[in-house]
Amino acid sequence: MGRMGVTQWWRRLTGKGGRGTDTDPATVRTAGPRSTGVSQPTGRPGRRPQPDASLPVMGVDACKAGWVGAVLDASGHGTPHLLVRPTVAELVAEAGPLAVVAVHVPMGLPDETRREADVQTRRFLGAGGTSVFSTPVREAVYAPSFGRANQLNRERVGSGVSQQAYGLRSRILEVDAWLRQDLPFAVCEVNPEASFAQLAGGPLESRKRSAQGAEERRRVLAGGGVVVPGTHPVGAGVDDVIDACAAAWSAHRVKAGQARTFPESPETFSDGIPAAIHV
Repeated sequence: MGRMGVTQWWRRLTGKGGRGTDTDPATVRTAGPRSTGVSQPTGRPGRRPQPDASLPVMGVDACKAGWVGAVLDASGHGTPHLLVRPTVAELVAEAGPLAVVAVHVPMGLPDETRREADVQTRRFLGAGGTSVFSTPVREAVYAPSFGRANQLNRERVGSGVSQQAYGLRSRILEVDAWLRQDLPFAVCEVNPEASFAQLAGGPLESRKRSAQGAEERRRVLAGGGVVVPGTHPVGAGVDDVIDACAAAWSAHRVKAGQARTFPESPETFSDGIPAAIHV
């Protein structure tokens, strides 16, 4: 990345002046982000410290305005403080000292295989496994068009790229670049529906975008000591906020050494970034 900051990277990649796009799998567009000729980052993953138990954690989910973060007290209980910023780098900078940041986006892109993180989490969720898409191979993620991404993924793993996966492309690329620097906290990948399933003792059957689904997820989190704020910031939907709070719950489990991971031992591909989903 040279001297280019992550914010500039994101804006150059998306062609936007700091405003995000809605990348929820239910609403992504097939066109994907505009091709801007951004090359792959070449640096290896940055250093991460062991989580400091005295610090809060943050769960992060994509939203219309960029990213929404839920900062959870060091105790792992209470009502998280919500933040919205256009980039992950700006979000964590605004949050202050943190022990763990848990992000709902793939980390560690495969080269020519499917990620066990996706396969095992989908199996864990059973019928609800459709919320876990198959992460495209690295070359497909960096392809300049949806058609080229499909072609490359079929060549590597025998199947194309889903619309939801390509719709999340700019988010994946942003985090892929962000992870190349030293950070003062641990970083992990999460899947909110897997977090809810772990907390509830089984997958939830209600749809998260329905009123019933939102209420059920609030109750499940409350049972785990996390109270979802009653209001949400501009640019973040109710489901985004609830997912960020679930990610924060898993982040605290990572800090406490209690998290379950899929797979148990993270895979590592050519990018050197450990690939595993934490719940």
